[in-house]
Amino acid sequence: MRALLIAIAVAVLPQASHACGGGFSDFVAGLKAEARAAGHPANRVDAFFANVRQDGAVLKADRSQGVFRKSFIDFSRAVISKGRMVNGQRNAQKYTSTFQRIQRDYGVSPGVLLAFWALETDYGAVQGDFNTLNALVTLAHDCRRPHLFRPQIFAALELFQHGDFDPARTKGAWAGEIGMVQMLPEDILRNGVDGDGDGHVNLKASPPDALMSGAKMLRGLGWRPGEPWLQEIAVPDGLDWSKTGLNHTLSTSDWERMGVKGRSAPLARGLKGSVLLPMGRKGPAFMAYPNFHVYFEWNKSFVYVTTAAYFATRLEGAPVYDPGNPDPGLSAEQMKSLQQKLQARGHDVGGVDGILGKLTREAVQKEQLRLGLPADAWPTPDLLSKL
Repeated sequence: MRALLIAIAVAVLPQASHACGGGFSDFVAGLKAEARAAGHPANRVDAFFANVRQDGAVLKADRSQGVFRKSFIDFSRAVISKGRMVNGQRNAQKYTSTFQRIQRDYGVSPGVLLAFWALETDYGAVQGDFNTLNALVTLAHDCRRPHLFRPQIFAALELFQHGDFDPARTKGAWAGEIGMVQMLPEDILRNGVDGDGDGHVNLKASPPDALMSGAKMLRGLGWRPGEPWLQEIAVPDGLDWSKTGLNHTLSTSDWERMGVKGRSAPLARGLKGSVLLPMGRKGPAFMAYPNFHVYFEWNKSFVYVTTAAYFATRLEGAPVYDPGNPDPGLSAEQMKSLQQKLQARGHDVGGVDGILGKLTREAVQKEQLRLGLPADAWPTPDLLSKL
């Protein structure tokens, strides 16, 4: 799942020093020369790149993403199944000692990692069947985002030197992520943990390795130990909607004075949070605490992040959210039209891709305010026609 975000997570930047394009064999020759210049033994470099091939299926996958155009309700209902809930509970019991170590060492709650494990690979069952080296070199050669993928090739070479990467046999997602929680080679180098004590970091076959590595990565991204991340709330009809959204933060006591309440438990004391309305003021409502923002360092999709964070709360006993009765949203083509209109008015929407992401939501809220509409950041056909 994390692989699906690569194309929308990173803006297309100038290539600068990240050479790309040209003949594929010449490109690989340049990689080999750079690796040797960095001090890697020539025989190891030759062995690493010996069978690398361009993979057209990787490029096709990169250009045909649509899952995150779904609404939060549709996406969350599709991916949070009864089976995933049951397997999550079983895995929580099976790896109790691992989760205890994770909480002690990194302060990350079990539900958070169980949700990632489920959404990324169905608890390790579906890790991807793309040759990882071929995927990375193919995407680095393609000139859309070489700044992202080229460094991953050399990180994979480092893993190869350590005996933790097989260029011929290591497989994963189309965008180069490896293992049960889908981590890129640089992330593995930085955060890989030998959780089972066998002397290797094996994220494909060892749940303790994968879970502890994921926890270390989250802590390094800013996870605050012992704090919540997301909580379902009830909001009053008369709330000032312009104060909602991830770009607005107040203390929980301030929110309570405005009539916001936790649906099944009181709001966390002493923390700040944002009122999150994934589908506007008539749909589900959540309080997003500081740890929620760490999710965006893992994955940039608003829908994926909100679903993963909510799923984590469900795995720890939270009730099913109240879907409410949200106003109809926009189709993919209508969303693109909206983004074009927002861009024409000077808003940065992060590109016309038909996806309701963070920047598009912020632009929508500003236009709702300008037009005198409830500023809940949920675009409707009525807003589109008024623009």
